[in-house]
Amino acid sequence: MMNQKEAVYSAVTSVLSDDGIEVEGDVNPHMTKERRSVVNAILFEGFRSGKISLEREFTDSELKAYVSGLQSNWLRKDKRLNGGIQYVAKNPGSRMGSGDAQLKALKALLKIKTEPSEVAEIQRFIERRESEISSERAKQVTVNVDDLPAELRAKLGV
Repeated sequence: MMNQKEAVYSAVTSVLSDDGIEVEGDVNPHMTKERRSVVNAILFEGFRSGKISLEREFTDSELKAYVSGLQSNWLRKDKRLNGGIQYVAKNPGSRMGSGDAQLKALKALLKIKTEPSEVAEIQRFIERRESEISSERAKQVTVNVDDLPAELRAKLGV
């Protein structure tokens, strides 16, 4: 059984090589709507035949949506397909707390309460918990000092 990353790589390289395109560097410019559709069909069939690992069952329509997103994901993240570039999330932290049981419970409670004082109190707890989570995961920011204006570098001493 093949893992999903390898299945996407295999399907993309197969489709491109069938069209006489060598897989090197960033393949995204070669991935037309038609080629993506063929890759999706290959992946869909691979899941249905059990050749590609899948953790849960999907209906056909759910699986079609899943394989499309799966392909997009690995075209961005797989260095063999994206030109060797390390993937960096555009909005790191945008899913902050999504796995936190306490925060989930607070947000669920917030949805069912209508009394303004209760809503305000729950919101304070949510904000406090989000603050705790964000301090646990200090955002990592890298700055390329060479890209800063020389005048600002001189003022800041960097």
